Amino acid sequence: MELDRSGGSCRWRLRGQCGHSAAGRCSRLPGGCRRRPAGLWGTGAAHTCVCLQNGVITGVYPASPSSWLIVVVGVMSTMYAKVDPSLGIIAKINRTLDRTGCMSSQMKHVASGIIFGTGLWVALIVTMRYSLKVLLSYHGWMFAEHGKLSRATKVWMCMVKIFSGRKPMLYSFQTSLPRLPVPAVKDTVNRYLESVKPLMKEGDFKRMTALAEDFAVNLGPKLQWYLKLKSWWATNYVSDWWEKYIYLRGRGPLMVNSNYYAMDLLYVLPTHIQAARAGNTIHAILLYRRQVDREEIKPILLLGSTVPLCSAQWERMFNTSRIPGEETDTIQHVRDSKHIVVFHKGRYFKVWLYHDGRLLRPREIEQQMQRILDDPSEPQAGEAKLAALTAGERVPWARCRQAYFGRGKNKQSLDAVEKAAFFVTLDETEQGYKEEDPVTSMDSYAKSLLHGRCFDRWFDKSFTFIIFKNGKMGLNAEHSWADAPIIGHLWEYVMATDSFQLGYLEDGHCKGDTNPNIPYPTRLQWDLPEECQEVIETSLTSANRLADDIDFHSFPFTAFGKALIKKCRTSPDAFVQLALQLAHYKDMGKFCLTYEASMTRLYREGRTETVRSCTAESCDFVLAMEDPTQTVEQRLRLFKIASEKHQHLYRLAMTGSGIDRHLFCLYVVSKYLAVESPFLKEVLSEPWRLSTSQTPQQQVELFHLDKNPEYVSSGGGFGPVADDGYGVSYVLVGDNLINFHVSSKFSCPETDSHRFGKHLREALTDMITLFGFKSNSKK
Repeated sequence: MELDRSGGSCRWRLRGQCGHSAAGRCSRLPGGCRRRPAGLWGTGAAHTCVCLQNGVITGVYPASPSSWLIVVVGVMSTMYAKVDPSLGIIAKINRTLDRTGCMSSQMKHVASGIIFGTGLWVALIVTMRYSLKVLLSYHGWMFAEHGKLSRATKVWMCMVKIFSGRKPMLYSFQTSLPRLPVPAVKDTVNRYLESVKPLMKEGDFKRMTALAEDFAVNLGPKLQWYLKLKSWWATNYVSDWWEKYIYLRGRGPLMVNSNYYAMDLLYVLPTHIQAARAGNTIHAILLYRRQVDREEIKPILLLGSTVPLCSAQWERMFNTSRIPGEETDTIQHVRDSKHIVVFHKGRYFKVWLYHDGRLLRPREIEQQMQRILDDPSEPQAGEAKLAALTAGERVPWARCRQAYFGRGKNKQSLDAVEKAAFFVTLDETEQGYKEEDPVTSMDSYAKSLLHGRCFDRWFDKSFTFIIFKNGKMGLNAEHSWADAPIIGHLWEYVMATDSFQLGYLEDGHCKGDTNPNIPYPTRLQWDLPEECQEVIETSLTSANRLADDIDFHSFPFTAFGKALIKKCRTSPDAFVQLALQLAHYKDMGKFCLTYEASMTRLYREGRTETVRSCTAESCDFVLAMEDPTQTVEQRLRLFKIASEKHQHLYRLAMTGSGIDRHLFCLYVVSKYLAVESPFLKEVLSEPWRLSTSQTPQQQVELFHLDKNPEYVSSGGGFGPVADDGYGVSYVLVGDNLINFHVSSKFSCPETDSHRFGKHLREALTDMITLFGFKSNSKK
């Protein structure tokens, strides 16, 4: 299998045989939370106590540790009142203890009550968890009309809140989340045929219908039986295979093809001092890591803080690296990391994050970054472009790693990189939005974050944090360990904490004092033979060829935003998706298979699902918009039908009734059973020529955007999925801004990212005008 994906979520194209890989995970405590050991924060004692306490709280959720005492005291009280609440169980426990012969009568009485009370308490916890899981399996609320909840749904919401307990922690809901259901084969096949009908000629559609119907009757049920079997014992029947065969099995470059990026604030630059910006933001990232370790981050809740989303993807955010293999990669996650590795001017520096038993303060981190910037030493032979190995093909990197990095100083230095909390690049260029040249500046910014110079980001790390010479920052994230909303959650926290919590002095430096007693960062040492350097150069050549082919256009759309779209009484996402369909038709003169990423985190360990946004209804609307004979009323009617269809498909995808993940898993089963399916083979070879993803804003409570309107996010983006297609990421920021990131390839004569951006602005303007609103868009 081979990877074909993008930043907001994975898009896939499968080739060849299935392989296998493994991603290590820490063991779980009773509540289902992954734990990291103490020792990261302060001297370790306080962190140990907090982690232990929070682990216990998560372990007994939705009950609380104090509820154990209440239950036991209640049982003991009834016993002293000569009432047996156990229906004879306490007496049996008493007789069992009597056989020991080492306890007095009163001691046995008390012990029996405590044992029964504890058992009753555990039974109540299990009952509450199971009841909550049953309640969370209901998703009818998603299909209700927006803003209107039935009385039954309101009662259901009250029941969920009752069984959800108080003050949940990051992993509190994990054991109460339902499992992702397996849709019926016929339902999936019918939805697939409906999705491709507007894209196929009549003869092709008849042939595909015959293949689909044959699959649904013959091979499909057999594959479905095995898939159902897996769904009974696996936590999630999709996620492990998705990680193995879509991400880790891919042999192509991670750069552009898999990794994605996140941008800084669009207009605001808190300081122009590179080291100072690094000091505050690295400290903010470490504060976030502490919250993850202590499970203090609140789980994401939908429907008025009622319905929880799965938090499993937070587990491998830090101390994580993807390790190359010849056939398949693996994910290495270490449980403790007290350093970061910083790249600057071709040198690698190891920076310890603690001094005198405490975390470095922002001014101290700034001091360490400035020491690196001032270091006059030259790169060692082959060191400057070493990271190009992570940017190129996976097989040469795997063989090179095995041959030259398995012993001595190379192994020690590579371990330092791969086991670092995260990777930092002090970039030598200046990037960011420039009012005097917005187009070129944003395009350059996007390309720098997506691929840089191909050797100044460590693309295998869970994320590379990049600080530019002028103080602007960004992030490049590896995709296999989690999806974009997870890294987006971190990024929102970092940007808000940097500007509104930590702040800067008037001269632009971090607050606080320097500390001359902190040891200098240490250079990593390498011994790279000429053969290894040749592999590095080959990988760099390949990576440069890929990077140079990327045509990127990143732009803020300021004519209108979410507020005006809502006045049209439609979903902002549906509005933008229909605008993308209209823009693509304007650009190409035809429709294409379209991917929109949605999430399945309503289920345990859920990741993503595909919304096939090009529908018969959207095609009818687009054709009406391009037909001058159509009236406004006809276009509005078709818009309403198309937007309602899109919202319905999105809800189906979120609730486990999507098309593509089910077909993907059936394909994997067919490979395990060594049976061929012409239907699945053809379905999974279809290219996504328009791949889209919306970046969600999840932490609006961090600061008031209405009071600070200039603090708007730029969002993030990803490379094109198909060689002859477009990748489009967008984020609706506040009420009056939509940021778009459009990618394609120069090598394709049919695509042009700037032309598509022009058509997209036109489409948005035409659609808002359709509703009678004026736009100040500049075409």
